Amino acid sequence: MGRKRPESPAVFHCIRLRENSEGCRSDERHGLERMKGAAAAAAEKDMIFAPMAIAEHKMTVENLRSDIKNCVRTGPCGIGEKAVYLNSFFIDRRYYVMWQDIRRVFKRVAMSRGGFTGKGVFGSIPYLVVLLKDGRERQCNFKYEEDVDSFLSIVRTQHPEIPTMSEKAQARMEEERAREEARYVKDLTPQAQESIEELRRAEAYLERKPEIPAFLSVTAKEKRITDRMNPWYRYAALAIFLLAVGSVLFGIYAVIHHQGYAVYFVLFGMAFIFYTMSAQVLPTGRNNRRYADARWREALRRSGKYISRYAGGGAVSAFPLPAQYAHPAAIDRMIRVIREGRAQTVEEAYDIMQNDLQAINSDVTVSQKEYDEITAIKPMFLLCGYRKDSVIAG
Repeated sequence: MGRKRPESPAVFHCIRLRENSEGCRSDERHGLERMKGAAAAAAEKDMIFAPMAIAEHKMTVENLRSDIKNCVRTGPCGIGEKAVYLNSFFIDRRYYVMWQDIRRVFKRVAMSRGGFTGKGVFGSIPYLVVLLKDGRERQCNFKYEEDVDSFLSIVRTQHPEIPTMSEKAQARMEEERAREEARYVKDLTPQAQESIEELRRAEAYLERKPEIPAFLSVTAKEKRITDRMNPWYRYAALAIFLLAVGSVLFGIYAVIHHQGYAVYFVLFGMAFIFYTMSAQVLPTGRNNRRYADARWREALRRSGKYISRYAGGGAVSAFPLPAQYAHPAAIDRMIRVIREGRAQTVEEAYDIMQNDLQAINSDVTVSQKEYDEITAIKPMFLLCGYRKDSVIAG
């Protein structure tokens, strides 16, 4: 009566199948968890050298990887959908700041000695400054000022709520705009109005292909800096670089043979290697006079070809500016000359604009707007010796 009825072989088989099935599902769950853990570990390992957050908000590893992969790179920095990526002294896009942590972004320029004169290097040291909402400030050094301008242009387009000027620069620009409006003549003559319309048509034509005048300005700056650089600077930088490489090699040799002070040779050698490379003085395939001259000639060729099609395929002379000066900033300055009542015709405006530009030197204080215009166009005038005729053959 108390004995339990033995299970049939079929029942034992079903029990055994159920236990095996539950065991397989358990193994699958453990395997899936192990795979997820391994993937997370691999992701963390891949992002060891990922950008580091320097503000309050941070991103997950997956979001950070996706955002930096799709970011727009401008110089050593980048602009992503969720954050901006900033460089350290040696490494590009080493840090990131999310948009909600940014108060304003603006440009800061350190002018080299010699400034706007024909002596010394006509160059500048541009910086991108990111002001955080907690009051901290991050400054990033750029090689080319155009990269900073491009960065700020993208910020203005994607995030118009973020100011792209410092507070002082914004206040000065408002004052300068008021003073500029006060200088303009209210009742222009018909001839002056016709000249302004002609210049605006030419400016609109240039703005259809903004990359052409931009390339002209960039290559003029590059050639100006390269031509005015003392060649002994390059020789000195090359000697320091070679000595630094020798120091690193000797340090490695000393480490292998267990000699004293070996690590110091390696560290100091690496430091000087990075220093000479960051100074952008070493002669390379893209940092020499021949390369800069070739790019300048190519920019002149592109500008001349584009200008030759102005007004339905007219000659280069049909454009109100020589092709080597065809830049919207130059036309803006000519329009202001006419609006101030200093000229009536396009030719008069061009002569006055060129004389004003030639008179500006390092002792003259200008507004931020005028500074941006001058740095964009004056290298072109300096390279061409302020010639009024076209330097482009054919």
